Amino acid sequence: MLERLQKIIARAGIASRRAAETMIRQGRVSVNGRTITELGTKADTRRDEIRVDGNLISHSQGAEKVYILLNKPRGYLTTLHDPEGRPVVTDLIEDIAERIFPVGRLDYDSEGLLLMTNDGDFANRVQHPRFEVSKTYLAKIKGNIARKDLDAIKLGTRLEDGDFRPLTVLVDKRNTKSCWLRLTIAEGRNRVIRRYFETMGYPVMRLIRVAIGDIETGNLKQGAYRYLKGKEIRKLNSGKN
Repeated sequence: MLERLQKIIARAGIASRRAAETMIRQGRVSVNGRTITELGTKADTRRDEIRVDGNLISHSQGAEKVYILLNKPRGYLTTLHDPEGRPVVTDLIEDIAERIFPVGRLDYDSEGLLLMTNDGDFANRVQHPRFEVSKTYLAKIKGNIARKDLDAIKLGTRLEDGDFRPLTVLVDKRNTKSCWLRLTIAEGRNRVIRRYFETMGYPVMRLIRVAIGDIETGNLKQGAYRYLKGKEIRKLNSGKN
């Protein structure tokens, strides 16, 4: 059933209808990958991918719930459609009748663990900072990081969209021209890790998400996927892991 976007956003508990209207005007809402700014726009939660600030809120009501863990390769967009015809992550999913959506995002050039589902409540619990679900990454940065810079990175910095501080940062391995760091964060702002290291003078050469909470890709090959286990779904739904 088609409904106005502000009504859908309010019912999902994101904001009041009036606040939702402001979000729409600000370009913070998208439907099927297209940014919406018109207040009269309608959508169907059963078939449309609706996002606020990049976070999935549509519910796919009436469909069997599906939860997928995909090991995303580089060179795929974390969306359902691309006007330029570039590969999207759903191109990697086969034999699943239900319409599923990515939970959060991984950049085109980033890789690793990506959850996909048709359960909007589950997606919101994994993505929203208030549920404190951690995400762990391996970041290959240009240059052999100095001790003082590593200490500064651990303290965080201010970006154009607010303060950012990782939960943990550890050196995984290093050589004379590059360094691998393992870091854990509890948020998902757009390209926040790449922007963060750029401000520190260490461009990210490769970025791999290796865990969400304590769920890892393990031995899953790039481009492959598996269904989440019941205990994994319950753990992510509980938050703070």
